[in-house]
Amino acid sequence: MRLAYAPYILKFKSPAGTSRGILYEKPTFFIKIFDENDPSKFGIGECSVFPGLSPEADGNYGYKLVELLANIALGKETELTGYSSIIFGLEQALRDYAGGCRHVYYPSEFTQGQESIEINGLVWMGDFDQMIERIDEKVAQGFGCIKLKIGAIDWKKEVEMIEYMRKKYSESKLQIRVDANGGFSMDNALPRLKRLADLGVHSIEQPIPAGMPELMAFLCEVSPLKIALDESLIGVYGKDKKSKLLDEVRPAYIILKPSLCGGFSGAEEWIRMAEERGIGWWVTSALESNVGLNALAQWTATLHTSIPQGLGTGALFTNNFECPLRLESDRLRYDPSMRIDNDIYKSLDWRY
Repeated sequence: MRLAYAPYILKFKSPAGTSRGILYEKPTFFIKIFDENDPSKFGIGECSVFPGLSPEADGNYGYKLVELLANIALGKETELTGYSSIIFGLEQALRDYAGGCRHVYYPSEFTQGQESIEINGLVWMGDFDQMIERIDEKVAQGFGCIKLKIGAIDWKKEVEMIEYMRKKYSESKLQIRVDANGGFSMDNALPRLKRLADLGVHSIEQPIPAGMPELMAFLCEVSPLKIALDESLIGVYGKDKKSKLLDEVRPAYIILKPSLCGGFSGAEEWIRMAEERGIGWWVTSALESNVGLNALAQWTATLHTSIPQGLGTGALFTNNFECPLRLESDRLRYDPSMRIDNDIYKSLDWRY
């Protein structure tokens, strides 16, 4: 068994506004698992690293991929604790290879085209008029749940935007989720949470920055709005630390991004522990290419969720890859008739 990896830069079609600034491109790495006696057949995965968010996104990342490459050639294990994105990509590549190199990572009724996944419509940060336009477009497309990235424009403008949504769309017509990405402070968090609750917002992700569990626990206890942990899960490894976080903070929900919380196996552990405590959850993508998004959607379908998931649609990038995922209204579907030709990966800068 051998492994190779290739760096790749994803280019955004339009600048993507986040609480960490405006993104024009995003790095990622592809890995492939193959038998050196027949390198034409390989399982592929994506190590979707996120600079500024992934703890492993540092100068040692490339060295860890080289170490993994060498150890697989030697039949040795590699310590990957703390390298969620590499675990994410490796799990994909291994499952793809074991399944016949057909990019079917998690066979199910979803990959047979018989089931679909309800997703939320994500509205990126922008100016007021841009966001209003995007909201109306999403509702017109059929989305019953909209997620807003907030924190980039004036708070009063953001409230005005949600007021507009509620005047036009009732709670029974449209569920509103917001993601503050840690943009609130303890000085303003409670009045803002109350205002959002009064406007019929469903929940808020990460109102204050990660790394303050006691303050987050206080907010979760007194907030009139349900709070979901997102960035707070990043960098938390092992059952003891996960248990401690969930027991101390007691959030209403946790948000699972396998490329940031220990791969699929790490995310499944979070799910088991959350359900034991009556904590809800949903899955969110994290700017993966269609390679990672395809595997992520297939995995999510096996979880048999009943609420909208935060999966992307692969439409953000100009240089994405072929993918069998299709969006119909607010449902993500898989086209089993599509066959991905591995030749599309030949031009990548593979390192062996």
